[in-house]
Amino acid sequence: MPRLILFNKPYDVLSQFTDAGSPTPRATLSQFVDVPGVYPAGRLDRDSEGLLLLTDDGRLQARIADPKFKLAKTYLVQVEGEAGEAALDGLREGVVLKDGPTRPADVERIAAPDLWPRVPPIRVRASIPDCWLRITIREGRNRQVRRMTAAIGHPTLRLVRWSIGEWTLADLAPGTWRDA
Repeated sequence: MPRLILFNKPYDVLSQFTDAGSPTPRATLSQFVDVPGVYPAGRLDRDSEGLLLLTDDGRLQARIADPKFKLAKTYLVQVEGEAGEAALDGLREGVVLKDGPTRPADVERIAAPDLWPRVPPIRVRASIPDCWLRITIREGRNRQVRRMTAAIGHPTLRLVRWSIGEWTLADLAPGTWRDA
């Protein structure tokens, strides 16, 4: 039976087990997950937090990571500024990025979620408000959510992947994991 691990990746951790060739050592998955034979199914940028799936099954890994399967990925996103309906409609219709148009996203404004503190904390500017969005996409381009929010004029301050398909972060503290 394939093994599937749900891991809550902390901020500033690479989504890989080694960091060969880096002049300055960086945190990797090996500091948190000591399970031989599992590999990330997809990626989560170093400056993003949240759900990362790891598996020992190549087919499952491909099904999770490959955009052709259109597996929903939901993010809790803190953005700069007060995103209004017109901006959110842009995400709902799909925005044009340098590498082409995105598929439409499901998006809604939400109250600030009850999350763990980020270390280090995000930059806060007293004169510029922020708000939280729940964004669900069904593709997985490099830094896609950050590029999408920037395209509508609301740069991302904090990004937490909450779920991938049916798997969620529920009750999983940063840096911890469990079998699915």
